[in-house]
Amino acid sequence: MKPQSAYEQRLLRGQAPSYERLQARLAGDGSEPHDQPRAVHCGWGRLLIGHTYPDPAQLAQALLEEQAGERDIALYVAAPHQLLAQAPQQLFLDPSDTLRLWFSDYRPAQRVFRGFRIRRAQNDADWQAINALYQARGMMPVVPELLTPRHLGGPVYWIAEDEDSGAVIGSVMGLNHSKAFDDPEHGSSLWCLAVSPQCSRPGVGEVLVRHLVEHFMSRGLAYLDLSVMHDNRQAKRLYDKLGFRNLPTFAVKRKNGINQALFLGPGPEVGLNPYAKIIVNEALRRGIEVQVDDANAGLFTLSLGGRRVRCRESLSDLTSAVTMTLCQDKRLTRQVLHAAGLQVPAQQLAGSADDNLAFLEEHGSLVVKPVDGEQGQGVAVDLRAFDEVSQAVEQARQFDSRVLLESFHAGLDLRILVIGFEVVAAAIRHPAEIIGDGTHSIQALIEAQSRRRQAATGGESRIPMDEETERTVRAAGLGLADVLPAGQRLAVRRTANLHTGGTLEDVTERLHPVLADAAVRAARALEIPVVGLDFMVRDAQQPDYVIIEANERAGLANHEPQPTAERFVDLLFPHSQALT
Repeated sequence: MKPQSAYEQRLLRGQAPSYERLQARLAGDGSEPHDQPRAVHCGWGRLLIGHTYPDPAQLAQALLEEQAGERDIALYVAAPHQLLAQAPQQLFLDPSDTLRLWFSDYRPAQRVFRGFRIRRAQNDADWQAINALYQARGMMPVVPELLTPRHLGGPVYWIAEDEDSGAVIGSVMGLNHSKAFDDPEHGSSLWCLAVSPQCSRPGVGEVLVRHLVEHFMSRGLAYLDLSVMHDNRQAKRLYDKLGFRNLPTFAVKRKNGINQALFLGPGPEVGLNPYAKIIVNEALRRGIEVQVDDANAGLFTLSLGGRRVRCRESLSDLTSAVTMTLCQDKRLTRQVLHAAGLQVPAQQLAGSADDNLAFLEEHGSLVVKPVDGEQGQGVAVDLRAFDEVSQAVEQARQFDSRVLLESFHAGLDLRILVIGFEVVAAAIRHPAEIIGDGTHSIQALIEAQSRRRQAATGGESRIPMDEETERTVRAAGLGLADVLPAGQRLAVRRTANLHTGGTLEDVTERLHPVLADAAVRAARALEIPVVGLDFMVRDAQQPDYVIIEANERAGLANHEPQPTAERFVDLLFPHSQALT
């Protein structure tokens, strides 16, 4: 362990020094104050180095100068009560823990993670990718023009880039304290760590943290600090594994709309799943009254003026019972869409063995699904053998006694979200897959990937270890106990449903006009104001398609950063747009 200075020993015992004594220590001679207060702009707001300010009043004034749309943070605040006393109605104590890793305690990784590279953000495309990632994680976007230049002590952003797709799957910001504020302890800090919720590669977050540690170690620095929400158990497990320890210092922020949940405490959205929460948060932002009727079921009521709308996630009073029936009964969905001149698969109810065999022989490959089902339950895809069809029919009957056979159409699974008869978002849905590491079994990799998906989606997505997963693995000529070579990808589901571990690739900006028109026509044929339409396509930029399902309760949160919740609330409360 690195020996602790007397100051550090006192800090760890909770005996925080005064502003004057702490800034005198930073000055280096025990008496003279620091040259000037230090603040570093990180693109989303400023880091105000608390102990470089001569007194609490000046630090409070600096926090009150926060710009609209930004989030400033005063860190290393030794006496937060003195700072809060300057503006108690406008400042609050951030409920985050500060952690520190002394580099003398750091141990290099024993495992090598492959399939992605770490590099610095370099151009506009990198910043756009970082901001898309941060928005998907509910974080503040970066405005690179606002960054303090690096030669003046500004931060560095690093990205994790998938070697196969080139996609940005993670990002982190690092700050060299020696350059930023002449830190006599020669420290550094980590901020804005994020990993894409769609990422299937293991270890991205850990590698980003280790990269930052080793980068600053090579610069002769002594430690890495970070701030993490006190209840972020997943992140804390990673930091504990790497050797971080609690540091008894504090951060203070200004009260604003961005930080509202931190100083007001739990709101009505607590307990709601992500699909309901995204709508409730948008409604609260506009001043719409929210009453949560049943958090577990995603039921809530929105009220503004004399208008009152009940919702279950994105299903609202605006969708009629008849329309719901048309979507839930997949036979009726097909009939309505076929009558509207839209492309749909061939379909029939599962019947006798002879009937099922004849349908299979006619089409060569089938999809089996319950007539009324959701979240991919009971769905089996690309079945070519009669015994597979028979077994899938029995599995589907666990969810509905009525089972459908459909012609299978190869291609990409495209979800188009239509709100108010306008296309708001479109995304290709990819089936769950794993990436071999040459060590772990397929089953172990599936279980690990499932845990990552659950953590990234608040428990909404996981890979079931069921017959469909085993059938998909067997179809690749493998077994659950087999070990995949390092870097080899294996799809472990044939359906791309997000609830069974699938991931999304946003294609809204490159959606072919024919596909967009077909989605709007389908919504009008069903007379449904909000719907997620599932297409099978060769490519999102080509006109060929088959519509396979319509979902009356589409998950708006799956399409961030597209403005899905905004358009939904616009539909329910058109006059509330003036409040935004």
